[in-house]
Amino acid sequence: MHTMHEHPEDMKVVVFGGTGFVGSHLVQRLMEEGVTVTLPTRRAINASHLVTLPRVEIIEANIHDDATLARLVTGVDAVVNLVGVLHSRRGNPYGPEFKRAHVDLPRRIVDACAKAGVPRYLHMSALGAAVDGPSMYQRSKAAGEEAARAHPEVAATIFRPSVVFGPGDNFMNMFAKLQSKLPFMPLASADADFQPVYVGDVAEAFVHALRDPKTRHLVFQLGGPQIYSLAELVRLAGQYSGHPRPVFKLPEAIGRLQATIFEMLPGTPMMTRDNLDSMKVDNVIDPAIQESTAAALGITPTALEAVAPRYLANADRLDKFRTRAGR
Repeated sequence: MHTMHEHPEDMKVVVFGGTGFVGSHLVQRLMEEGVTVTLPTRRAINASHLVTLPRVEIIEANIHDDATLARLVTGVDAVVNLVGVLHSRRGNPYGPEFKRAHVDLPRRIVDACAKAGVPRYLHMSALGAAVDGPSMYQRSKAAGEEAARAHPEVAATIFRPSVVFGPGDNFMNMFAKLQSKLPFMPLASADADFQPVYVGDVAEAFVHALRDPKTRHLVFQLGGPQIYSLAELVRLAGQYSGHPRPVFKLPEAIGRLQATIFEMLPGTPMMTRDNLDSMKVDNVIDPAIQESTAAALGITPTALEAVAPRYLANADRLDKFRTRAGR
C-alpha cells in the first residue's frame, strides 16, 4: 500500500466524468497544483477543450468495462468520480440510466480501486441524496454513496453540492436562454429552495480533500452563502443576461403536465417529473450538520451575485457573435 503524498505535485489522479462542467474546472485546478491527471472519456473530442493542458492525459475508454477500469486505476494515488446524469427512464427505486451511472459505476470503480490498492476515492453526490428521497435521482445518489463506501480500505470522501453555477453551467444559462426566447417564464416548483454553489469552490473542495488525509471517510455538503427560491434564481438569470421576463408560477398539476410533455419531446428534456420530485425537498445545507461544509475545508463560498452577472451577460454576446459568424 502506498501512502498519500504530502505534496500534490507528485500525485497521479484519475478523474472520471472530467470533461463536463465541474470536471473541466477541477482538472484545470489539479493541473495548477501540479497533479498528473488521467482523463478517460468515451470520445476524445469531448475533451478537446482540455487537450492543451500539461500533465493531462486523455484516454478514449469505455469506463463501464471492468478490465478497462482495472487498467485505469493501477498505480494511481486517488480516483475522482464526477459522473452523473440528470434524466433516466422510470423505475423503482430508480430507472436504468440512474442505476448505471450513479450506482453500478461507483461500485465498480471502488472495486477496481480496492484490487489495485488505491487509497483514496473522491465521490460527487448531491444535496438531498436519500434512500427514501422523493425522486429517483436522489435515491440513486444515496445508493451511490453506499457504493462509494463499500471498501473501507479505499477511503471515500463524499461531496453533496446544491446546484452548481459558473461559466458554462447548465442551470443559470438555461434559464437565461429561455428568457431570451419567451415573453414570460412558466415555472413549476417555483418556491423550491436552492443554495447555489460556485463551481470554483466545488473544485477547490476536491483539491483540499485530496491534500488533507483528515477528510477521509467524511461527507461534505457544499452550498453557497445564500438561499434562493427557484423563482428568484430564474429572475436573476433573466436580469443578469439582459432579458428579464415575468415569472409565472405554475400550479403543481400543470407543472407535472408540462414536465410530462417535455419528457415526450426528442432530445434531452428540459424538465422531467423526476426533476420536480427532487424539488419537493429544499436543496439546502442541513444546519444540523454545519461542521462538514466548505468552511471546514477553509473555503469561503463565492456569492452568485459576484460571478453570474459577468458570465450571463457574456453568454448572450457570444450567441450573437456565433449567429453572425454563421456558427
